This record gives sequence, structure tokens and C-alpha cells, in this order.
Amino acid sequence: MALMTVAEVAAFLSIQDIRVERLARENLLVPADKDAAGKPMFEEEDVKRYKVLAERLGGI
Repeated sequence: MALMTVAEVAAFLSIQDIRVERLARENLLVPADKDAAGKPMFEEEDVKRYKVLAERLGGI
């Protein structure tokens, strides 16, 4: 289980950090844990599945 930070997810999805945090708040991308600063952390496989789904629906 590899965890990704908000910045890593944003880079992977080519979006801004604030959008990743919004996706987490709206439960569109469910965080697996939180880091020491309280920021969400995501499982790599979940992020990859979200990207595939978002591309199928017309983009992120």
C-alpha cells in the first residue's frame, strides 16, 4: 500500500492541490490516512482508478 500526498496526487492528475483537497472533501477521492499536518493521504491504486474513471467521464 503506497500512500500519496496531496501534492503527488495533484501532479499525477495534472491539477492543483486545492482541487485534490476538494475531491477529498466531496468524497470523490477518499483519503486513506492523514499526514502529520492533517492533510489527506491517498492510496496509489485509488488515485489510478479515479483517473481512469474521470477520463471515461470526459476528463478531470
